[in-house]
Amino acid sequence: MTHSMTAFARQESSTESYVLAWEMRSVNHRYLEINIRVPDSLRSIENSIRGAIRSNFTRGKIECHLRYQITENSSSSIKIDTELVSHLLSATEQIKILSEETSPLGMSEILKWPGVIIDNDSDSLALESDAISLFKKTMEDLKTSRAREGKELGSFIQARSHSVLEIIAKTRELMPQILTRERNQLLEKISKLKIDVDSSRLEAEIVLLTQKADIEEELDRLHTHITEVQRVLTLKESKGRRLDFLMQELNREANTLSSKSIVIETTRSAVDLKVLIEQMREQIQNVE
Repeated sequence: MTHSMTAFARQESSTESYVLAWEMRSVNHRYLEINIRVPDSLRSIENSIRGAIRSNFTRGKIECHLRYQITENSSSSIKIDTELVSHLLSATEQIKILSEETSPLGMSEILKWPGVIIDNDSDSLALESDAISLFKKTMEDLKTSRAREGKELGSFIQARSHSVLEIIAKTRELMPQILTRERNQLLEKISKLKIDVDSSRLEAEIVLLTQKADIEEELDRLHTHITEVQRVLTLKESKGRRLDFLMQELNREANTLSSKSIVIETTRSAVDLKVLIEQMREQIQNVE
């Protein structure tokens, strides 16, 4: 299944003591980049969160934010490290002596200082467990969202790939008619000039014209690349980078087709192919 790299998920849970809320968002990125923001009291779960993300995603910039709020009905007693608070206040006074412009630490800043509030061990373990459990639910929602959008991306790319195959088949079907027409036009021009042309020289010119107009190899390679795109879309693993590479190859062949074109029909085909390839390439930037 094709997965998008763009998605958002949010989950919230509450107890008598606190409220937890996870928000996860992901956007397209060449590699996997993880940004995690959690309260200081829950820093211990960060490695577990990071490991879970790496196990479930291969590409994308993923941002995770955990909000933790103690409720008014909380029965948990808050313990303060009074010794640490004393050291902080003492340090503030020393700094104030060195610089009168320094503002003293406020009560809210002191309470936010790491280690000032001492958590009850049993309460902390329960909180960590709840936070990790809620994160897993949020991550599953994010995966579902990425899969849902990825399905639409896959359908879009498949539809464009079928259009590419139709253009290839149509162009291939026209080539014998085009070559015959170009040959007849060359003979007509020579006839109008009313000059004698050596038959071997004439044949050589016709062969040269045919070689210049021959785009069979380009059509074959375009067909090979686009059928590979369709095959890759059916794979279960990450496919964004592989699809991006195939778009580069398709674009290269379309450019070659355009440069070799000597008639309006093949020029038009090359332009139509480039448009379809660019449409696919833009969407593939968001495929995991």
